Amino acid sequence: MRRRVRSGGHRVDLTTRVGSLQLPNPVMTASGTAGHGTELAAHLDLSSLGAVVVKSLHFEPWAGNPAPRVHATPSGMINSVGLHGPGVAAWLEHDLPSLDETGARVVVSVWGHTVADYAAAAGLLADAPDSVIAVEVNASCPNLEDRRSLFAHSITATTEVVDACRVAGRPLWAKLSPNTPDLPDIASAAVSAGAEAVTIANTVLGMVIDTEARRPLLGAGRGGLSGPAIRPVAVRAVYDTHEAHPDIAIIGVGGITCGDDAAQFLLAGATALQVGTATFADPAAPAKVLADLGRWCDHHGVTKVADLVGGAHG
Repeated sequence: MRRRVRSGGHRVDLTTRVGSLQLPNPVMTASGTAGHGTELAAHLDLSSLGAVVVKSLHFEPWAGNPAPRVHATPSGMINSVGLHGPGVAAWLEHDLPSLDETGARVVVSVWGHTVADYAAAAGLLADAPDSVIAVEVNASCPNLEDRRSLFAHSITATTEVVDACRVAGRPLWAKLSPNTPDLPDIASAAVSAGAEAVTIANTVLGMVIDTEARRPLLGAGRGGLSGPAIRPVAVRAVYDTHEAHPDIAIIGVGGITCGDDAAQFLLAGATALQVGTATFADPAAPAKVLADLGRWCDHHGVTKVADLVGGAHG
């Protein structure tokens, strides 16, 4: 078994507040990249992270998209996994117990094609153990009730899915898309509907063409681009949202691989961070980013990580 990575001791106070929750540090896994349970536990101490955000769950088992689902791109990857998963009930029975044993703080991401889907998934979490500290509402999903857009591209639809997830009875975070110029207004709507924080941002829509076959390479055609290639887009999205709504708690995600990347998001206005695509190259990446952020703060004389939040704004 590979040696698990722990975050090192630093002089900086890494304590982070996201809405009503206080976390020991700002670094988490990102939904969709760390599996549904303890997949990363052999590589890092899950309890050392601020939280573990599990892969998005539908209220029932979901098969996902046809293969191929994942393809490497310059400075990242593109995927059309299609939110494959066991469903909330099966996850509660088979995956959460082993995750609980690690001492991790767990955030459950939920998704749906309709508002009723979201409500059903969140409702199944109402009696979950206290280790489930929050529910992340993945609003960046196709809306079958309005085929023109994703939920996260509409103020009305985002409001409806966040409100529907209140049945979970625990703090809500709304994961939003960077693929809309209305992002700051949609973030505000999500908070007005009951979200304590917004996660910015999900993947950027993209496509790879197989030039031999002369057709899209991914089984579903289009996919979500992630990794360092989208980091400037995600930092800009966080900056724009904080500039418009400085009181909104933002969880920044998109291509974070080191402490300097993390600092960029914090300075743009994020209060916490998620590390995702980097785990495909190095499963211990979240712990390494956390340790590197501590070193970055020590080197720059930062004594409280919370003091960095929004520091790039005049």
